[in-house]
Amino acid sequence: MTAAAEFVEVSQKFGDFTAVDAIDLSIPQGKLTTLLGPSGCGKTTSLRMLAGYSAPTAGRILIDGVDSTKLPPEKRGLGMVFQSYALFPHMTVADNVGYGLKLRGITGPARRARITESLEMVGLAHLAASRPRKLSGGQQQRVALARAIAIRPKLLLLDEPLSNLDARLRVQMRSEIRRIQSETGLTVVLVTHDQDEALEMSDEMVLMRAGKIMQQGAPSNVFGSPTNRFVAEFLGYENFITMTDGSLHTVRPEHLEVAPAGRPVIDGGLSLPGTVTDVAYRGVDVLVTVQSTDPSGLNVTLVSDLRADTAPPVTVGDRVTVSAHQTRLVPIAA
Repeated sequence: MTAAAEFVEVSQKFGDFTAVDAIDLSIPQGKLTTLLGPSGCGKTTSLRMLAGYSAPTAGRILIDGVDSTKLPPEKRGLGMVFQSYALFPHMTVADNVGYGLKLRGITGPARRARITESLEMVGLAHLAASRPRKLSGGQQQRVALARAIAIRPKLLLLDEPLSNLDARLRVQMRSEIRRIQSETGLTVVLVTHDQDEALEMSDEMVLMRAGKIMQQGAPSNVFGSPTNRFVAEFLGYENFITMTDGSLHTVRPEHLEVAPAGRPVIDGGLSLPGTVTDVAYRGVDVLVTVQSTDPSGLNVTLVSDLRADTAPPVTVGDRVTVSAHQTRLVPIAA
């Protein structure tokens, strides 16, 4: 797969603090790649280095195969949408969208056509004459997207673009960004701390921690086969079990069954006795927390996410058996 951009042993240090630690990263052409991880993991620093707003302490950044490490932002041909959108309040929507075109010397009919095309793509052509203060948060975000798309960038960089929107708009804008990326064939790099956002939107997902890449791949591969405990926990795995040979396995709450003690359990998989310590009804599902002992003898707290209409009628203090199919046990590094 052709790389739109590459990081080659890239590091970024601020005094004694290492924000990005010698990472190698290939961003595939025409795909949406997310940089995912908790605050301070290095994802935004990586995006800023790619954009040219911050120079790496070591390593090289290639764009379309060309060493662009020392190129200023305006020479890289990239579009960027910031968390704050950074719209000019005194300009109309159309002038905001056309600002980057003007800087690039695109004027007259060509500029007007590009503005109209970009606004139509985000569904805001009817608001071309409006001012940003008249728009909702979602509309402002669409204007920022249109402005970035209008210059026809080599890459579109999005820095936490949905974090200022309410939950309903965030879900809506996920679909909008995916649609725009699909229709244009743009290479998009999106920074987020939201695992659901990354899983839903990504072609390629890069999970970072403490300046290093923990795991990279298609969302289904990363989600289904986390390589270590950090990745598993970040993606919502809650149950960690040490086997008699010392190996560590994890199983998602929705794959852990709970049955009254003595009831037949799953053949060929995990089966542990335990005591219910909490039952939380959530409408369509029930979370059952069980205190148990894993095969290695360690005390463990296990959480099962059961469908409410089929969950066994257990209460706190009940003795139960928790079980999982062998195929649901995912081996991971500590």
